[in-house]
Amino acid sequence: MASIALVTGGAVSGKSRWAISYFRTCDNVLYMNTSPELPSETRNRMDFSNRENDVVWDVVDNVNNPVEHIKDHKFFIFDSLAGYVENIMKSTVKDIKNVTHEEHEKIRSIVVNNIIECMDKVIALNGAMVIITIEPGFSVNPLDEEQTAFRDILGAVNQRIANTAQEVYLSVSGIQYKIK
Repeated sequence: MASIALVTGGAVSGKSRWAISYFRTCDNVLYMNTSPELPSETRNRMDFSNRENDVVWDVVDNVNNPVEHIKDHKFFIFDSLAGYVENIMKSTVKDIKNVTHEEHEKIRSIVVNNIIECMDKVIALNGAMVIITIEPGFSVNPLDEEQTAFRDILGAVNQRIANTAQEVYLSVSGIQYKIK
């Protein structure tokens, strides 16, 4: 049965570790990383789990369009929604320090539409996906307009994806709580 899970929480709260354990015994997993390189700690954790469970996963770094990667696998980890919002902000906004309301809405729309399309494709494949994000409400108050825009956009995106996902988990100090 197809399923979409969102895991949210503070920075370094165990979200990636949990996502890896979610698919620990599965082959045919694609780990989609939005940063230029998967952090070595995450890579080591994934490699250890894969060896222990005799499975092989694929990793693609620097994902700017996750939709194009939902095709040749059954299981997907998207890490992270926050990184994706940041990438779309940088590629969409001319003056990142002064994001307009129209740009804010455009970024939110691009991210939500692309992630919903990914989710729909995973469901059509009868697959499963874990989407990792940070919870911006757990962070300190933004220091500037760029951080404020990022927090507001990510908060709106998280709400939409959480409402659409079948399962939502909150990760706190390495412990995950199912909240939906």
